[in-house]
Amino acid sequence: MVGNRTFQTMFGLPDSLVTRGARFDDTIRFLVERGEYGEVDDHEAFVQDKVDQALAFEPHYVERQRADGRMISVEGSPLAQGGWVTVYTDITAIKRQETLLRSRSEELSDQLLEHAEELSHTNRALAATNAALEETKRQLTEMESRARVTAEMMPAHIARLDRDWRYSYSNRQLATILPFTPRNIVGLHARDALGDEAFEKITPSLERAFAGDASVLEFAHEGVARRIRVAFTPDADENGEVTGVYILSMDVTEEAQARAALTQTRKRELAAQLTSGMAHDFSNLLTIILGLQARLGSMPLGEDAQALVQATTGAARRGGALLDRISSLSGAREVRPEPVEAARLLAEIETLAKPTLPDGLSLTTEVEGLAHPVLLDVGATQDALLNLVLNAKDAIGAGSGRIAIVAREVAGTWIEFEVTDTGPGFSPDALDHALDAFFTTKGGEGSGLGLAMVYDHAKMSGGHVRLANTDRGARVTIRVPLKPAVATGAPQLVLLVEDQDNIRADVREMLISLGHQVIEAASGEEALDLAGIEGIDLVLSDIMLGGTVTGDRLVGRIEAPVMLMSSLPQGDARRAGHAVLTKPFTRGQLAAFLADALAREAAE
Repeated sequence: MVGNRTFQTMFGLPDSLVTRGARFDDTIRFLVERGEYGEVDDHEAFVQDKVDQALAFEPHYVERQRADGRMISVEGSPLAQGGWVTVYTDITAIKRQETLLRSRSEELSDQLLEHAEELSHTNRALAATNAALEETKRQLTEMESRARVTAEMMPAHIARLDRDWRYSYSNRQLATILPFTPRNIVGLHARDALGDEAFEKITPSLERAFAGDASVLEFAHEGVARRIRVAFTPDADENGEVTGVYILSMDVTEEAQARAALTQTRKRELAAQLTSGMAHDFSNLLTIILGLQARLGSMPLGEDAQALVQATTGAARRGGALLDRISSLSGAREVRPEPVEAARLLAEIETLAKPTLPDGLSLTTEVEGLAHPVLLDVGATQDALLNLVLNAKDAIGAGSGRIAIVAREVAGTWIEFEVTDTGPGFSPDALDHALDAFFTTKGGEGSGLGLAMVYDHAKMSGGHVRLANTDRGARVTIRVPLKPAVATGAPQLVLLVEDQDNIRADVREMLISLGHQVIEAASGEEALDLAGIEGIDLVLSDIMLGGTVTGDRLVGRIEAPVMLMSSLPQGDARRAGHAVLTKPFTRGQLAAFLADALAREAAE
């Protein structure tokens, strides 16, 4: 129940009993305990009786004297939507007048007195009825106001179109769906309010709705890069004639992106199942190729042969990057750092990117500082920078322009790659959402994954990405932690455990080229037999070994530190809890892995 301030003042009620949601029985109990109804023997029985009367409510009018001697009238009226309204009126002054009138009744005729009392009674009843009507009117006005506020707060546009296709109602939320539209559209034609693109797309559905057919339409609005869902409901009169159409419009861009992401996830899971077995064998094959190419590269070959070796090695590394992407179909991609010079990295990017650029569009690279090799995931960094170059090329278009890549050291903590262009720059919407997956400004030609992949690479490396506009175009800045490439350290005696002869031979050559001495084992059982040799500094073992003792089971059974390598996918349980070097790998990646693992062992 709820009461107004006069009701509260008349009976001295606390705020809690006149606030919406207060209980009727609590109010009666308070009045009984205050002595409002005089002496009451059983309070709870009295309260229950009043509650029962209220539940079986009937219209009534009564007058009663309060405990303080004042007179009140009580009139109750039911409400159509349920519940009731009771009006309490202080009639003490009126009753006093009636008493005075009776005291002078000797001077008045009996008929005049009777008419006066009837008139007084009628006036009181009329006043109570007027008060009830005012209360009902207030409640209806409040309900209407709430309905209007609720409609205007909804994250959707609710509207009605007349037969002449002009808006007769709108909750003023169209601008949240189509930002360029006016807020007040009542009286406007649909084309004027929506614009040509949206109007043309909804016209067939509107025509069907005016013919009496309800429908739902979902379409992509290229002008605002949003996906919109619209429901059309005919509004018919009592004769069944359609006089208008109600329209409910919603921005479902995020929902559509989530659906696309779910579809991509299912495709990725299927692709992972189909390729996991093949990827294992392929990674072993690439490990052999990279090992053989490293050995060829160390031989005194001619320049032409060395060029072929480098090209083959580059192709094999791209194959390893492809395997890494296949592995990432079912999980996060692994960061695989290796020593690299920043100048050589940018030179390779310039070599790869320039053939794709049109005439009139230049690409320059510059390195500020960074004179010594650093640890970077070379493949992922190249992919990220190439992606930014191609995005800049698309933004500049067919005209002339310039793209620049600068690599610099920041505060001895970060490596910063800055890519700038002379294109039109980012739109405000792109500055807010360009790093989101599936966001694109290229319409159907863009996947919306390019900048998202750049962002993922930076985050997995422990860095971040920033987008901005300059006075000449766009700027994308990637920062990743600066990790100097440490020396390989003192030579170690390494127990190499690998059941495939070719791979074992190639990894052995990599270890020897890094200055280490190598003892070989073809199985886990053989490794356990050799583990007792004095002076073994570390064990490098494949996880998947023939026999019952796999590489992960060597951990804890050999006194020397055990480091693992494998072509198993990232999510495989046998990799859990271990630092694992993923196959295929280069000599640089092996060196970085061993240095990092040995540093962790020393710290522990």
